[in-house]
Amino acid sequence: MHTNTSARILLTGGLGKTSSRIAQLLSSQGYRVRRAGRSLSRAGGERAEEHFPFDWFDDSNHAALLQDVHAVYLVSPPSLQPEEFMIPFIRRALDASVTRFVLLSSASIPENSPPFGAVHRFLRKHAPEWAVLRPSYFMQNFTEGGHLYTLRESGQIFTAAGDGKVAFVDADDIAAVGFHALTDEKPHNREHIITGPQSLSYDEAAEIIRRVTGLQAKHCFISSEELAVRHTAAGLPADYAGLLARMDDRIRLEGMEDQVTDTVLRVTGREPRSLEEFIRDNKASLQSVLQSI
Repeated sequence: MHTNTSARILLTGGLGKTSSRIAQLLSSQGYRVRRAGRSLSRAGGERAEEHFPFDWFDDSNHAALLQDVHAVYLVSPPSLQPEEFMIPFIRRALDASVTRFVLLSSASIPENSPPFGAVHRFLRKHAPEWAVLRPSYFMQNFTEGGHLYTLRESGQIFTAAGDGKVAFVDADDIAAVGFHALTDEKPHNREHIITGPQSLSYDEAAEIIRRVTGLQAKHCFISSEELAVRHTAAGLPADYAGLLARMDDRIRLEGMEDQVTDTVLRVTGREPRSLEEFIRDNKASLQSVLQSI
């Protein structure tokens, strides 16, 4: 059972992988959606949606943004201390009578760890209704993100994860859990570790891509220092790039992403999509990479 569709739901990170998918789910069910982000000029035409410019670091329109909002989906920009700007925003939202908050975090980042732990703890202690989404690594990284770029350039997937395993998860499944967290009549008031149905090494992921698409994909192990340089070259701040690269070290050395949960089934009532299913469904777009190698 879901909340009244007359409630307005604010989605930060408006064009992000999860926010855009949650927006589609909400709009399809008749919810009033307010999308907020720094690059919303490409979005438009969705009759059930409003689009607002949004910058975490500029609060000049935050009061207007929060007007008549029931629930907020929180997506931080790359920062090692997001609590410095996210907690003041949440306080303002609480003062504006927002009752429900859903934070996008990571399976790699528990409540007591940076960068999202402080925001996670604040919501648990102060929000009337809350949930924290902690997904594993997105399958879309192979079809929309950094891995696609290197596959196109050289047929390689570069990580510092070695033989470490990851329970890759489809962003559609993350969005489905987020939709329920934002709309279920009963608040979740918990964290959700969201994974796909199996834990795989990057070598195994590359083998799936080869078998399904014919693309000669190969996993190439590099140091976390080299990976940080790659992340920085792709446009991430240097300190945040270093954090992401060191997470690969922990995948390799500590197995921190080697876990499978029943969250998608438990929350949505359906099984999560496997990486092989995902690659098969995106076979045509991946095969187009062959032409540029």
